[in-house]
Amino acid sequence: MKPLAAKPNLRNQQRVDVSTDITIEKPDGCCLTCQVSNLSRSGVMLSCDQETVKQLVPGLKTPAPGHWIEVKTRFSVPVIANQPVTVLADGNIVHMRRVARDEFQIGIQFSEFEGNGFDYVDRYVAKLLSDARNLSSEAH
Repeated sequence: MKPLAAKPNLRNQQRVDVSTDITIEKPDGCCLTCQVSNLSRSGVMLSCDQETVKQLVPGLKTPAPGHWIEVKTRFSVPVIANQPVTVLADGNIVHMRRVARDEFQIGIQFSEFEGNGFDYVDRYVAKLLSDARNLSSEAH
């Protein structure tokens, strides 16, 4: 059986499916909670309802390049012996897409991590990618 070629990843970072809450803080200090749908070393994809998106993305218009919407993110990843650690990262909303009547995806690109945040995300993503590779090799 011929191995399948990996699909090219357009954003140069492999993403892993994750389901966890994330708090998004707008520049005015208002905080909203969304659901993470996937995570990479460079950013996070959120799943939100229309009401939440209206608060994050004025006019429901995808931000134009260079006119990103600055936000702060706070979420947990289990990196140290299944003890979750909180990651604080500044980022920019760079993508928005409607996927259902009341479901939107918002892409946030990380710009800066507090403390060891990047290391935590890096280790967590690497572990999930490794687990996924191990599962797929066991299936063959």
